[in-house]
Amino acid sequence: MSQLRLFVDARYTSPYAMSVHVTLREKGLDFETVLVDLDQGQNQADDYSRLSLTQRVPTLVHNGFALSESSAISEYLEDLYPERPVYPRDPLQRARARQVQAWLRSDLMPIREERSTLVVFYGVKQGPLSTAGQAAAGKLIAAAQALLPEGAGYLCGEWSIADADLAVMLNRLILNGDEVPQRLKDYAARQWQRASVREWAEKVRPAL
Repeated sequence: MSQLRLFVDARYTSPYAMSVHVTLREKGLDFETVLVDLDQGQNQADDYSRLSLTQRVPTLVHNGFALSESSAISEYLEDLYPERPVYPRDPLQRARARQVQAWLRSDLMPIREERSTLVVFYGVKQGPLSTAGQAAAGKLIAAAQALLPEGAGYLCGEWSIADADLAVMLNRLILNGDEVPQRLKDYAARQWQRASVREWAEKVRPAL
């Protein structure tokens, strides 16, 4: 059995599970994927709740040590396996990448509610954004444009896991047909072509 086990949602729609999956692939690490059926409440079962205090996905188990929360997992893997980094080596750029990750996980709730990842991974279109949704979309687009000046391919001058995370958030809008500037569409499409990201995007998913 692999010394690394990654617990993800059975539909492969969690952007946070995707983030860790991409980290593991980028680092070239062997791992076992374990599916957790959130619809059936498997994340609240005793055996899983003993592993994950938060009862969420993803959870990584490494040699008996269990860790939840995606950015914590990626940072843990970065510390253990720094040879193939997923964060910039420069401290300032690394801090920027972590800032973007923390922001995407703690803000923009109207986008997450009104543009679920079913849009991204199942192609389910959702209706017009509410006033709050429009405001959140405007905030996301303005920040992304500031972080990605004209001609920039990546957030930090080189690819980082924060690029994959930002691309998911942008694709919630883009793949629903919402108005997004073309250069941000191009940026998100470029991240989607990265092999580690494409592998997750192309997972075979159960029918809704």
